[in-house]
Amino acid sequence: MPPFAVPDTDHAVLIGLLESFEAAHSLGPAISLATTRTRKRLLIVLVSELFNPFDGTAEHGVSPTSAWDNVQRLLTYVYVQATKTAQDHDRVLMDVDVLLKGTHDHLPEASGDGMQRLFRVAGDPELRTQLPQSVLSLPQTWLPPGGPAYLSVETRSKSGPSNQDEHLPPVYPVVALGGTFDHLHAGHKILLSMSAWIAQEKVIVGVTGDKLLVNKSNKEVLEKLPERVARVRAFLELFKPGLVYNIVAIDDVYGPTAWDPNIQALVVSQETLPGAASIDKLRKEKSLPPLRTFVIDVISSTESSLDHTNAELLKQAKMSSTFIRKWIAAHIGTGKI
Repeated sequence: MPPFAVPDTDHAVLIGLLESFEAAHSLGPAISLATTRTRKRLLIVLVSELFNPFDGTAEHGVSPTSAWDNVQRLLTYVYVQATKTAQDHDRVLMDVDVLLKGTHDHLPEASGDGMQRLFRVAGDPELRTQLPQSVLSLPQTWLPPGGPAYLSVETRSKSGPSNQDEHLPPVYPVVALGGTFDHLHAGHKILLSMSAWIAQEKVIVGVTGDKLLVNKSNKEVLEKLPERVARVRAFLELFKPGLVYNIVAIDDVYGPTAWDPNIQALVVSQETLPGAASIDKLRKEKSLPPLRTFVIDVISSTESSLDHTNAELLKQAKMSSTFIRKWIAAHIGTGKI
């Protein structure tokens, strides 16, 4: 059955093989088609030898920290394809999750629960050892590879702090980050994913407490703290099972980084980079070990590491809690929420 003849479905899984970071653009059309045919939730699983456990050889995965820039651009590329397509169809609240799996990883059996269709990319081999029966038993639709895509995955940083250093360890035992995480969207998921990507044992997430959010626009539709915490935890456990996730409420920029000597790395967005400087200063004053800061520099439409075309497309994707709250407030009572 041709892809465009497939009826819309509420919940779907898209599986795609990735031979290299540069080849990710070939998945763009399939991502857009799958998103077009999905109304509520799309789980995108990218399978690659790149994501196998790193042991120092190229055949067995990449060093997470050395591949930081490539992985954050890959995630941004995939999320932008899906987010912009969903918004073009007025599906602002559509839930999209992107997972990175090695060729020997197995999706949990529950991955297929509630799903109604499996999308595959034409030319990809069968992954019988990769997919649980709950996914394999779904009706399958094969999507064509190649063609135009929204955002280039081959963007390179032009300015700002470098995230790559050949002397970095491949992973850090404990990684920290913080944010509001209201109406968890693609930008949040990139931030959370990259934190888990470089973590070996634990990720500490500081979630801004309600009392600091009273001046937010459309605060009447802002999610309460327990809901934001629960959604952060659910996503992280889906993205990288097996780590310890310590998710705590914070009432300042520091959170546990102000006192925890066991944290080694901090993940921030370009907009919150000044907060990292404040954290470094406080930890130095308290004689705490310094943190290695990793910057997500591709989820801001104003960041100079993006060329004009990519920045405009990223801006159009509207990966923003403010935009989502505004959309919700405007659609209350319309039946779209």
